Amino acid sequence: MALAPTTSSSPSGEHEPDLPGVASSAGPPRPDVTVLVPALEEGAAIDALLQQLTAIFTRLGVRHEVIIVTEATGSPTAGAAKRHGAKIVPPVRPGYGGALSTGFDSAGGEFVLTMDADLVDPPEFIEALWRARGEADVTIASRFIEGGSANMGAYRFTLSRALNALFSRGLDVPIRDLSCGFRLYRSTVLREQQFINADFDVLQQIIVQAFAEGWRVREVPFRYEPTRHGSSHGRVLRVGLACLRTFGRLWLLRNSILAADYDDRAHDSRIFLQRYWQRSRHRHVMDLIRGEGAVLDVGCGSSRIIAGLPDGSVAVDILHRKLRYARKFNRPLVHASGFALPFADASFPCVLCSQVIEHVPKESPILDELCRVLRPGGRLVLGTPDYANWQWVYIEKLYGLVPGGYKDEHISHYTNRELVQLMEGRGLRFEEERYILRGELIQAFRKVTPAASAPRTNSVAP
Repeated sequence: MALAPTTSSSPSGEHEPDLPGVASSAGPPRPDVTVLVPALEEGAAIDALLQQLTAIFTRLGVRHEVIIVTEATGSPTAGAAKRHGAKIVPPVRPGYGGALSTGFDSAGGEFVLTMDADLVDPPEFIEALWRARGEADVTIASRFIEGGSANMGAYRFTLSRALNALFSRGLDVPIRDLSCGFRLYRSTVLREQQFINADFDVLQQIIVQAFAEGWRVREVPFRYEPTRHGSSHGRVLRVGLACLRTFGRLWLLRNSILAADYDDRAHDSRIFLQRYWQRSRHRHVMDLIRGEGAVLDVGCGSSRIIAGLPDGSVAVDILHRKLRYARKFNRPLVHASGFALPFADASFPCVLCSQVIEHVPKESPILDELCRVLRPGGRLVLGTPDYANWQWVYIEKLYGLVPGGYKDEHISHYTNRELVQLMEGRGLRFEEERYILRGELIQAFRKVTPAASAPRTNSVAP
C-alpha cells in the first residue's frame, strides 16, 4: 500500500475513542446510545415501542435518545414520538436506505441502535446487544447462527438464506445474517461513510464497507418471531433483485487492495496463484528476518507476517483501516508515514518493507528513512517486483485483466541491480535474495558498521 506524508501517529491505529458521558461546553452530556427507527405509519406499535425503550434503558442506566425517521410528520406516529420525547426527522432520500442515512447523520450517541418500528424486533433483546458492545464495532442480531431462528414463510426464508449465503461466501464475509437490520453500531463506524443504496440492500452495503474499513463485526443469536406475516412475494423478490445488483459493486470493493483484510484473506484465497504468492512471500520474509531481533515492519498492511514478528517488533502503516484490522494480531501498531518514521536513529536491529516502495515516487525519502532507523550491523529486508524480468511484466499485465485487479498501481519500477546500487550507496551491503516465480524480488541487506567499512590493513607479526 502507498505511504504518504502524515503528522499523526497512534499505537492503536485509529482515532481516540469517544468518551461516553463527557459533557461538552455547548450542551448536555452526549447520549450513550441513539435508537434509530425508520417508520411509516405504525399506529399504536410506535407508542408501545417507545414506552418499552424508556423502561429498558432506564433499567440499564443508559442515557439514550430516539430518532424516528418518517415522512408522516403530522400522523399518530409523530404524535407518539413527541409524547415520549423522541425526535422526528424527515428522510432526505426515499427508501429504507435513505432513512438510515438520514438517521446516521442525525445521531448523537456513542452507539447507534437500529430496529424496526412495528415491534418485529423485540425491545427486550436490546439488552443482549448492549452487553456484547465491547466485543465488536458492529453487533448483529443474527437469525442464522447457532442458537438463532427465523419464523417466516418458506419462500421468504429460502430467498433470505440464499442471498445471505451468496454475500457471505461470494464476498468472503464471515457473517451469516447480513440482512437483519436489528444492529448495534459504534458510531465511529458510521462516520465519513456514504451509504447510497436506497432499498434494504443498504444492510449488506454497511457490513461489507465495515469489513473493508477494518471494523470488527460480530453476531449474537436472535430468535425472529414476527407478530405478523405480511411481506408479499413481489416485495421480497424486489428486495432480492436489489441485493443482486449491489453484489457486483461490493465484490469490487471487497477485492480491492485497499480493503483492510486484503493481504490476510489472500493467504487463504480460493485462487491458487494468489494463495501461492502470499504464502511464498510469508515464508521467504520469515526466513530472512529470523534471528535478527525486533522488527520494524513499514507498510505492514494486514499480512499475517505481523503475527509472526518477534517480541519487541512494531508494525507501521499509513492507512487506519489496515491497522484496525491488524489489531487481531496483537502486536504494537503505529499510524505513521514511511516518509517520516516516528522513531529515533538506529532504533531497530531489523527493518522490513515489503511491497511498498513501488507505490511511492523514487525521489521520496522512504529508502533513507528505512536506513536511518536501522542499527549498524542490522538487517534490512526489502521486497518489490523486479521489472528487469519478463515474468513480472507479463504477470502484471495479466493481473490487470482480472476484475478487481490492478496494473497501474506501481508508479516506481525497480530492478535487482538498481536496488543493490541504491542500498550500497546508503551504506548497506547486499547479502541474499529470494524470488517468487522470478517476478517478486525479496532482498536482504546488512547495514555496515563503521569498523566494517574502514579500509583493511595488512598486519605484521612482531
